[in-house]
Order: sequence, then C-alpha cells, then structure tokens
Amino acid sequence: MTKLIFITGTTSGFGRAIATKFAQNGHNLIITGRRQKLLDELADDLRKTYGVEVLPLCFDVRNLSEVEQAVASLTGPWREIDVLVNNAGLAVGMNPVHEGVVDDWERMIDTNVKGLLYMTRMVSPLMVARKQGHIINIGSVAGKEVYPMGNVYCGSKFAVDAITKGTRIDLVTHNIKVTQIAPGAAETEFSLVRFKGDETRAGNVYKGFSPLSAEDIADAVYYVTTLPAHVNVNDMVLMPTAQASAVNFHKI
Repeated sequence: MTKLIFITGTTSGFGRAIATKFAQNGHNLIITGRRQKLLDELADDLRKTYGVEVLPLCFDVRNLSEVEQAVASLTGPWREIDVLVNNAGLAVGMNPVHEGVVDDWERMIDTNVKGLLYMTRMVSPLMVARKQGHIINIGSVAGKEVYPMGNVYCGSKFAVDAITKGTRIDLVTHNIKVTQIAPGAAETEFSLVRFKGDETRAGNVYKGFSPLSAEDIADAVYYVTTLPAHVNVNDMVLMPTAQASAVNFHKI
C-alpha cells in the first residue's frame, strides 16, 4: 500500500536518506527544509528516479507561523499523512555550561524541541481524525546519556525522549503509533554543523572506527513502518559496533 510520508529536514543527512528510502519503496512524500534549491533538486530527483509524488515545502520548523501555514496549505490527499518523521535537528558548539554560547543553546532548543513540538501539534490532529498514523522522532544516544560539554544538546535530546514517551501515551487511544529512533555516532553534516564548519575537527570525530551512515538510520526508520498494525517499536537505540556508550569507543 502506498503511504504518504512527511519528513522534516530533508536537504541533507538523515532526512535526505529517509526520503530516498521511502521513495525507493514507492511511497509519496512531503519533504521540508530551509534550503529551497536543495529541496527542489531532491524533489525532482525522487520524482524522476522513483516515479513517486513529492511535495517540497520550504520553511523553518523553529517558526510556529511557518509551520502552521505549511500544514494549512495542504489540500486533498496531501492531508492524509500516514507517517510524520520529525528529523530536523542539530548540535551547535561544545562548551562547558559556564562558557556556553546562548545563541547556540537557542538554536538547539528551538529546532530539536520546539520545532518537533510544533510539527507534532499541527500534524497529529490530522492523524487523530483518521484514527491512524505513525509519528517517528529522531532522538539520539545523547538523550540517554549526558557527556562532557554536551549539556544543552543532551538536554534537548532528553526532552525528545520524554516528549516521545508522552506522545505515545496521549495518542494510544487514537490508534497512532509513536517511535523514537536514537542513533549513536553517525557520519553526516552533524559534526560539521556542531563545529561550525571546521572540517578537520569534524572529521576527527569519526577516525579509527566505522560510524553509522545516514542510510543505516533510514533503514531503521523504514523498518518500524513495515511492522504489523498491532506492533509498535517505542524506542530504538542504534550504535556502531565500535561504540558501546555515548563516550566509549574502540578506535584503531
């Protein structure tokens, strides 16, 4: 059965891989991001390569009015969203809390927590009305364990963990599945953004072991949507074989 998948943050990394995975399997997509050119290019590529319908929506999940307008603009079959993947998120900076950059904190909290909440608030009523749907939140091992200089990023992902659990409880009577996917070390633009474009520092994060790829996370997201109607994966933590915890690695 063809589903409609709504994915945030699709212009790179996990989001792009997740969109590609669903398109490969014949599902129609609503894809979002802040970079219009990259969004349009991805939409065109997925349409041409896989023959699926793709609706690109360029907006910032941190802006409630933009989220409201984007969801309100959906008409007809585009409102029949089967899966919402709250993927948009980022880490910015690594400082001890007493040297923290407040702008970095606000970017992380506004995107990782408030953006996820805004999207869930706008899309979940459409699912409740249909008595079906699946919300997938991309969390992190940083939402399970706190590590040095991860203070606010970890706090934002702990919030994702709690919000996911609360959403699961709130929506269980409406036949809506809710899942958190919590990756460990994965090589995407994540570290490049965290270290504000410092390619050397970002590259050093993944030296000496094989990290997860964006495609690994896409596989996990896709998998949880393929299970029977009576089965829900509440929480899935994925790590590279060489990573045992947030800070314990076997590097060669």
